[in-house]
Amino acid sequence: MWTQTVDLHSHSTHSDGQHEVAIVARLMQEAGVKTWALTDHDTTNGWLEGQREARRRGMRFVPGVEITCEPALPPDAAYMAEQGRERASSSWHLLAFFPEHNALHPDAALEGFKAWLAPKQDGRGPRMQAMCARLSELGMPVDVQAVLARASGSVGRPHLAEEMVALGYVTSKSEAFETWIGDGLPAFVPHSKPSIDEAVEAVQKAGGVTSLAHPRYYGVPSEALLDALVLAQVDGVEAVHRSHNDAYRHELMEGAKNRGLGVSVGSDFHGLDYQPRPGNMPVLLDRLFTSLRTE
Repeated sequence: MWTQTVDLHSHSTHSDGQHEVAIVARLMQEAGVKTWALTDHDTTNGWLEGQREARRRGMRFVPGVEITCEPALPPDAAYMAEQGRERASSSWHLLAFFPEHNALHPDAALEGFKAWLAPKQDGRGPRMQAMCARLSELGMPVDVQAVLARASGSVGRPHLAEEMVALGYVTSKSEAFETWIGDGLPAFVPHSKPSIDEAVEAVQKAGGVTSLAHPRYYGVPSEALLDALVLAQVDGVEAVHRSHNDAYRHELMEGAKNRGLGVSVGSDFHGLDYQPRPGNMPVLLDRLFTSLRTE
């Protein structure tokens, strides 16, 4: 049995999303989503509002977060060439879900997780300051406070790209990434990240489950990637993501099934300027994490 009522990957203005939490919730409901996870980058700031909005709209809310981690494996050059990809992401992103947690109620285990996560979010500020300094050296001065003001929670490179567009240095956010601030480019500055193993341990201690986000971005063949997830005790993989074609989705779902891994599904919704709508991601119901099913 297939379902399109689950979307476990979305972003708000608390990280690099275009819309406030309430608008994301409304768009999810209008798209027919029944189980929705807000997974802003390295922050839980939107959980309380997400829980309230989901309750008001008759949806199930799953508190989540997308944790930026060190890669568990290096990209495979031959595989990337085969896929027509020039660069792999410099980080792996781990989705953490807390399906038993109600954000309206205190939870000691979740407070411990938030304390672990906080330095990861706080570390984004100094990194942004360093990237602004790099741009200034390249003849493009950017006020870091203006960039920070664009983020209501976790600041990231998309906010810097927006400021570069506003200042007239580039004509689009994609140009900013492709020319200046993308991985390995002149204004790029890496930041300290936990390993996948460290992140998994922190999530498990808080009673959560984990799934590797958008594996296509990492330049690793699916067999090796899934084996690495098993070794790191990751619970599953985001097999159904908007960047994956049908063949890759099937490959990941079958590989996950053979290894006893769960599957998550996500539109990776960042806003209507980036994609038409959230949700509408078909997935086999029996492949989803049991704790995240709606039917």
